[in-house]
Amino acid sequence: MARRLLTLLAALLLALSVGQPSASAASFANPLKSVKGADPWITHHDGNYYLITTSWTDVITIRKAPTLGGLATAPSVQVWQGDAASRCCNIWAPELHYLNGRWYLYYVAGQNVSDYNPTQRSHVLESTGSDPMGPYTYRGQLNSSWMLDPTVATINGQLYVFGSTHNNTQNIVAARMSNPYTASSAFTTISTPTHTWERSGGTVNEGPEILQRNGRTFLIYSASGCWTPDYKLGQLELTGGTPTAASSWTKKSTPVFQRNDANGVYGPGHNGFFTSPDGTESWIVYHANDNAGEGCDNGRTTRAQKFTWHADGTPDFGTPVRLGASLPGPSGEPSATSTTYTLTNRNSGKCLDLAGSSGADGANVQQYTCNGGANQRWRLEDLGDDTHRLVNVASGKVLDTADCDPADGTTLRQWTWLDNTCQRFRFVATDSGHVRVVNQATGKVADVTNCSTGDTADVRQWTWLDNACQQWRLTPA
Repeated sequence: MARRLLTLLAALLLALSVGQPSASAASFANPLKSVKGADPWITHHDGNYYLITTSWTDVITIRKAPTLGGLATAPSVQVWQGDAASRCCNIWAPELHYLNGRWYLYYVAGQNVSDYNPTQRSHVLESTGSDPMGPYTYRGQLNSSWMLDPTVATINGQLYVFGSTHNNTQNIVAARMSNPYTASSAFTTISTPTHTWERSGGTVNEGPEILQRNGRTFLIYSASGCWTPDYKLGQLELTGGTPTAASSWTKKSTPVFQRNDANGVYGPGHNGFFTSPDGTESWIVYHANDNAGEGCDNGRTTRAQKFTWHADGTPDFGTPVRLGASLPGPSGEPSATSTTYTLTNRNSGKCLDLAGSSGADGANVQQYTCNGGANQRWRLEDLGDDTHRLVNVASGKVLDTADCDPADGTTLRQWTWLDNTCQRFRFVATDSGHVRVVNQATGKVADVTNCSTGDTADVRQWTWLDNACQQWRLTPA
């Protein structure tokens, strides 16, 4: 009888659980990126978030994590480096868009000159496959003149590109596209800074982003000077039939997202949008300063928060939340996140391992069968210059190139952090989700000696040979 009652109780509990929501998402706190956090863009694809931001250098990096909060400690992986003098440098405002089975990366770049701003142009990269991490190839420049903040959207079955150009004032422009990298019409102005709140410190409309819901199309843009605390968001709605005509857009007379002095948030703007993994929530990502005197540079940090919708169908972005406030993560994402990673060799399938979990300077770094030990887990700490230090969880010491020797075969070891370039590494995407680990001082990569598949094989540095022994998979652990 007792067994029968237990069986019935279990069945009842199972029935009650059907259709109930899964465990709540992991909480997180802003900022999601505290260095190089300006002009952020987030997309969610195949179980992971991808975050991309302005670099101010000649490289584009992407962070990848299964939870929104995990982006804060995810490594920044280089997916592109400037490939020509005319577009090498000062990369701004990158965005990722998935079109026709490929990823397209839109960005702004210019020449490496002291007055670089006049040389900035908008460009497009195309992925070779369906992985947001690339690899990418260059497809072209979107137009011949100065244009910032390119974005694309499909409206009524037609692809359009939007950007910001300068003609006494900085304006929003639009053009039709024949494919994801070619504008097929002239760019026409659809918005100029007409309201007083669009002209604080500068007459600026920039950073256009398309937001669509229930058959309606909104364009959310950034207004006023980005160097002021009054940088903010405005809204257009498509109320006509021609997205390239100013007459087809109706501008809201008041800003929709702006500074919140009570919460210590200044200059919120240059946003993007994404949807929670289960498709039920709308989210905004944006940059802001936490001091009214900060300007338009690397002091801006990446922040995200959920938003809702007014009864009339327009977006309600609310007010910017305080930096550091604990927020529930997007609905449908995993309930836990990791701040450490393993590095698994592509050839051997074995993990980067601190020999014997030693705490001593000079202890060897090798490969070993993956076992989940603290000596195989690493904190990949972004140093703000597109490099990282790799901190071993067991010892608290960092991956180091022995004696800063540039020679092939120099061993990799652990050492106390000295803040030198021999202890800084870049992650550069290869393919199939792998990276090469490049030392900043020598330019050489982490390599398993003689492509060994055995436990305790030494990990050293070597010239890049593009083989599997020199490639690693970064996995939260």
